[in-house]
Amino acid sequence: MQRWSLLIDGRKVETDGLQDVINPSTGSVVGAMPVGTARDLDAAVAAASRAFSVWKEVPDSERAEACRAVAKTIDAHSEELARLLTLEQGKPMNGLGSRFEIGGAVAWTRYTADLSLPVEVLQDGDEGRVELHRKPIGVVGSITPWNWPVMIACWHIVPAIRAGNTVVIKPSPLTPLSTIRLVELINQELPPGVVNVVTGESEIGSLMSSHPGIAKVTFTGSTATGRKIMQNAAGTLKRLTLELGGNDAGIVLPDAQPKKIVEGLFWGAFINCGQTCAALKRLYVHDSLYDEVCRELTAYAKQVVVGDGLSDSSTLGPVQNRRQFEIVSSFVKEAREKGGRVLIGGDPTDGPGWFYPVTLVADVDHGCRLVDEEQFGPALPIIRYSDLDEAVGKANASSMGLGGSVWGTDPETTKRVAQRIEAGSVWINKHGAIQPNAPFGGVKQSGFGVEFGLEGLKEVTTVQTVFC
Repeated sequence: MQRWSLLIDGRKVETDGLQDVINPSTGSVVGAMPVGTARDLDAAVAAASRAFSVWKEVPDSERAEACRAVAKTIDAHSEELARLLTLEQGKPMNGLGSRFEIGGAVAWTRYTADLSLPVEVLQDGDEGRVELHRKPIGVVGSITPWNWPVMIACWHIVPAIRAGNTVVIKPSPLTPLSTIRLVELINQELPPGVVNVVTGESEIGSLMSSHPGIAKVTFTGSTATGRKIMQNAAGTLKRLTLELGGNDAGIVLPDAQPKKIVEGLFWGAFINCGQTCAALKRLYVHDSLYDEVCRELTAYAKQVVVGDGLSDSSTLGPVQNRRQFEIVSSFVKEAREKGGRVLIGGDPTDGPGWFYPVTLVADVDHGCRLVDEEQFGPALPIIRYSDLDEAVGKANASSMGLGGSVWGTDPETTKRVAQRIEAGSVWINKHGAIQPNAPFGGVKQSGFGVEFGLEGLKEVTTVQTVFC
């Protein structure tokens, strides 16, 4: 079993405390995570602060080239990272799994490297010249989740360093090892202290969000944790980007063609075993197509193999951890008790591993947790509707607003309905298809601020207006 280290100021730092990282497919130990302390965090912030004074002065073109070098290094170690990711997260190596995630991390890093924020001239005339400059903020604290740990780490780190900031990242204690290795690789291409990693339990995240040496926190995770970060950050008026939970709704219109949309519906819901913030988590289907959509989804689900991520035959892996497994189990159990009809799945076998079968539950409605709350796992409720206005109203009857989708054949109708959905992103005849040039973020209690593209790059800068 490998004992891993923190990485602070370009150097490995061992800790007295260690914590086992568990393979969710087998229950075996993957490695030992270093348990950082408040002192370790202070050291990392101090290192990042020192590095910031130099890194912010590096010419923009050189920072861009450094980010390109980071992308090249990640790509060169993609197989190593993918295997480590599968061992600790559980997702399969193939398909929309670990190789896909590492490929996405490389693609986002390359794209972001080529972005820039030149000086904007707001006025230049007899009354004078006014310029808008984008300046780096300082030390950025990154707190990442366990579902897409490597890709989300790159989403946080690369825009920050591209804009001239430095970073201290704290990954989830459930999947820390791939992030530690990622930061080791990044440090091969950057000066010491520009990117540091401190691992540990939630106490480290709390200390980060209140730390006076951290100027901004970027967080991806649950709405409940996002609220705590806001509270902790208030004392220092930190800037925040929060990408929080989602309970995304999809609406299938009467003119949709079930056979043509079934694959998109399925993967919109079950990508990463349903453990994705912007996955399809509630499906509203018009009465005229309801039975057919249920049949098509069930037939498609029967082809999907759930198993150990290291097996080439596995299409989906396990739920990542016991707590999430129990949440999914309890939601499905309650839906059954309230009259839900389980079309497939719903009965997990005993371990080893937190394997929950692909589960479709028909004949449910609002009033059960599988519909009202975010299940974050491989169980999809299918809700019948007859009136479109009622379906839109139910889709919007959530405190969350991350994503949503509309499925149909008439472009004008689908777009009109899509614009009625209260969500930061909305898709037509697909769900969850994010890309590095399109801003992504939530509304309502799904957070605020955006990531990706120029708008995401601006999030890690401050504005300075210069009157010449």
